Amino acid sequence: MIHKHAQYYLQHLKDDIPAGIVVFLVALPLCLGIAMASGAPLFSGLIAGLVGGLVVSWLSGSQLCVSGPAAGLTVIVLTAIETLGSFQALLVAGMLAGIIQLALGYLRAGIIGAFFPVAVIEGMLAAIGLILIIKQLPHAMGYHNSYEGDESYMNETAQSSLQEFVSAFNGVTPGAAVISSVALLLLILWNMPTIKRLPVLKNIPGALVAVAWGVGYQLLGLHFAPEWAVPTEQLVNLPISAKPSDFLTYFTLPDASYWAHLANPKVYAQAVTIAIIASLETLLSLEATDKLDPLKRLAPTNRELKAQGVGNLLSGFLGGLPITAVIVRSAANINSGGKTRIASFSHGVFLLLSILFLARYLNFIPLACLAAILLHTGYKLANPKIFKHFYQKGMNQFLPFIITVVAILCTDLLMGMAIGLVIGVFFVIKTDYHSAITLIQEGDKITLVLNKDVSFINKALLRKLILRIPEHSNVTIDASKARFIDHDIMETLEEFLAAAPDDNINVKAIDLYGKEKIREHQTIIIKY
Repeated sequence: MIHKHAQYYLQHLKDDIPAGIVVFLVALPLCLGIAMASGAPLFSGLIAGLVGGLVVSWLSGSQLCVSGPAAGLTVIVLTAIETLGSFQALLVAGMLAGIIQLALGYLRAGIIGAFFPVAVIEGMLAAIGLILIIKQLPHAMGYHNSYEGDESYMNETAQSSLQEFVSAFNGVTPGAAVISSVALLLLILWNMPTIKRLPVLKNIPGALVAVAWGVGYQLLGLHFAPEWAVPTEQLVNLPISAKPSDFLTYFTLPDASYWAHLANPKVYAQAVTIAIIASLETLLSLEATDKLDPLKRLAPTNRELKAQGVGNLLSGFLGGLPITAVIVRSAANINSGGKTRIASFSHGVFLLLSILFLARYLNFIPLACLAAILLHTGYKLANPKIFKHFYQKGMNQFLPFIITVVAILCTDLLMGMAIGLVIGVFFVIKTDYHSAITLIQEGDKITLVLNKDVSFINKALLRKLILRIPEHSNVTIDASKARFIDHDIMETLEEFLAAAPDDNINVKAIDLYGKEKIREHQTIIIKY
């Protein structure tokens, strides 16, 4: 259900506004860093963040998903700019990708996301949590080598991440280590029941306390002990406008030269690539966000594709990077107490206000604070209890879960999810294979039960069970629980019926025939 009435949003403002501030603080450096890593103008990342927060949040069917520039598209965008020869050509490809996503939404392609098993989705979340921990530990120690590493799970593997982690020990900044350690401690303490019971503190998000601590430490360090303050490159770096009207000069609106790129076939190829990758990442993030939602709401996937299509169309028109729904910021939103789309919208508002008025002040925020927030988020996503939970469910749930985790860590998000999906489907088929048909024997009375719809994959099992039926038996084939019986199964059963008299086997069939096609309604059971 999508709540639209004003009262619903007003009653959650006390949760959504603080969560929006936290998401804003996490998204701000990522918007800049992803643009930098993509070889695009820095402000293009902020434009994408503004569109995701101010526009897509209201068009989306999800109350908690946060959209913006994604590290998952970094390599694709960088390659597109190099292939097409200009950033303007990329913007045209981004707008075309938005149109393609709109079409996918109207064609109801959003159902694709529902085919991923729960174990695979949970595996993706746990893998992202581990990636956050691996990536943020170097930043927490003051080793800031790349912005995109903060939430990248497309082009960087566990090997490169561990290499960066080892390298970080050679470049530790004492001030950053102190800031992140205390910030992480504050975040842990703020989640303890004792703090939550205090009326004065329970409505203050721990992430804000961590950021306030980091800013205070940095200001005091600069004044009293400069050697313990963090260097400028380890602070948020937001472009500073001399006056609010300068904001408009950062937009790159289309002109006549833009539309000339429509004659380039490579633009369409890049648009299709961006649309497919962005749509898949959006659907996976949406599915994962629904799993994390404490209120257990379900978001309409086709509406989400349409919302992302409009977002990419608008972002490209204004000069912004392509956008997707992003699980890291969505998880930060949920973990910070966000309840409705107001949280995502307010993060866009705070981005806008920060660009207009607060850039010089926000630039005092140490990145180590944000690293601590993401470390805390990563731990929640990859909590050891989750691994234990799936292990206790059995190998048919644990193996798809753990293989998805390892595959994403060793490859990237899409490849890892594809591997996890294959493993998950294998176990689904294996379970279905063994549970679809049952042979029950009581003396010389044997019942062959078709427990549910049976298809050709159950043919080998059916033959195996038929061969167990001894001579001089009374057999009942009970198909009353099945609404559909595949032609291959029917053929095998008919062969058994024809051969049964030779072994003096009496066979009675219950509700067997007429199920070669799936029926809309089943109200009559025919007995033979």
